[in-house]
Amino acid sequence: MTAPRAPGTSPAFDDAEGIEAVRIAREAIEFGLPRSGTRVRVPSVGRAPPTFDAPRGVFVTLREASSGELRGCIGYPLPLLPLRVALPQAALGAATEDPRFPPVKHSDLGALTIEVSLLTSPELLEAEEPRSVEGKIRIGIDGLIVEQGEATGLLLPQVAPEQGWDANRFLEGVCTKAGLRPTAWRETGTRLYRFQCAVFSEERPGGPVRRTLG
Repeated sequence: MTAPRAPGTSPAFDDAEGIEAVRIAREAIEFGLPRSGTRVRVPSVGRAPPTFDAPRGVFVTLREASSGELRGCIGYPLPLLPLRVALPQAALGAATEDPRFPPVKHSDLGALTIEVSLLTSPELLEAEEPRSVEGKIRIGIDGLIVEQGEATGLLLPQVAPEQGWDANRFLEGVCTKAGLRPTAWRETGTRLYRFQCAVFSEERPGGPVRRTLG
């Protein structure tokens, strides 16, 4: 995956659109999870705001409502698909394809909250000295993508404040996520990108949705 060079822009989604995105994600999981004798199926999105017709990077994150622990996270970092297509696919992917967790069952949904992150286009971080990249990263605002050869990794903006990381630790974390050495971001041939998100999260499973970032 090679990210585009276009600069990131502010996530242009209002609260009503964010609430709709979370509704679509939950509905996709509820209707798409396999039942007895069926397979996973991605439902098509019916009604949705016009902004959902435009290509948009998106991630869907599932968490245990009781503890906030991660239960699944899958998405598309680049704006290659219309949001109305990418969003239900990411939602079902988070529920069934994250290799770190067993697939979600229908009986699990009442204990899981859904979070949708709507991404800007990634922006290549260029600096004369690798260490000066740290000064360009805004903790709690920027997410990171790292590429080196075939290896690639991504961390959403909310990860750094959740973990108490500074810019250096965030850079090390995204390299580790890609299966690289923690200091690989300083090496020649490594590409770093930043992006921003509008993030909308359920307060409780199937409950009210609020903007938590962006």
